[in-house]
Amino acid sequence: MRFSARFPALGALLISGALLAGCASNEPAPDLQEQDLYQQAQSSLDAGRFSTAVTQLEALDTRFPFGRYAEQAQLELIYAYYKVENWEQARAAASRFIRLHPDHPQVDYAYYMRGLAAYQAGRFSLESLELIDISKRDLGASRDAYVDFGELVRRFPDSAYAPDARQRIIYLRNVMARHELQVADFYLRKGAYVAAVERGRWVIEHYPKSTATRDALAVMVEGYLGLDMRDRAQTVLKTLIANDPDNAQLDGDTFEPKHVKVNPPLTANG
Repeated sequence: MRFSARFPALGALLISGALLAGCASNEPAPDLQEQDLYQQAQSSLDAGRFSTAVTQLEALDTRFPFGRYAEQAQLELIYAYYKVENWEQARAAASRFIRLHPDHPQVDYAYYMRGLAAYQAGRFSLESLELIDISKRDLGASRDAYVDFGELVRRFPDSAYAPDARQRIIYLRNVMARHELQVADFYLRKGAYVAAVERGRWVIEHYPKSTATRDALAVMVEGYLGLDMRDRAQTVLKTLIANDPDNAQLDGDTFEPKHVKVNPPLTANG
């Protein structure tokens, strides 16, 4: 396997958002033998000509689907698609490999790359500059990545890719929880207090390890206040104070709503 030499530095490359390398290539000569075509593809990968490598690996996969290099070519095609930022094709190729070779010794890599392609599809290129909050966009791809990484960790807890997947799961969990809170805040502004409370409860139940759970408690407090259910609001407020006494919506033991007008103010004692 060539993966041990090529892929250990993959995580750093992905996070840095490396630029595309390579350019379009003509279809490989139709009379090329399998080994020659495979070697050409390896040379393209090693030289960073990823668009060319995609063309060559696709040709290899089409012409020699049961050949000596078929499984290796399918794995490296996942990588090549990823490097040209074709996230959809990378995920499709990874899913295909998993389906065709569920017991392959490198199948954990396919699971990892499937999640990684979805992870990248859900990111903004300027996110690292903190100009855009990923949690404010549609999170379909990020949810896919969360599921894919979770499956990798469950199936292959000792995989070399599992530690990185676990870190990405933590990040994605926080992203999705923040997204739910943004929706809850919208409901509070619109006076849809039941929906806001339910969103806060959803975060606590489904993302209990997220950093957003404490703000979810604050959402519930404010939602209950909007519903004029002060007893329930006070109960949740006590939990908020116990778990996050420095929350931005607390002034000592007094709760400060963002959108709901309350008189008298709600405190832990009344």
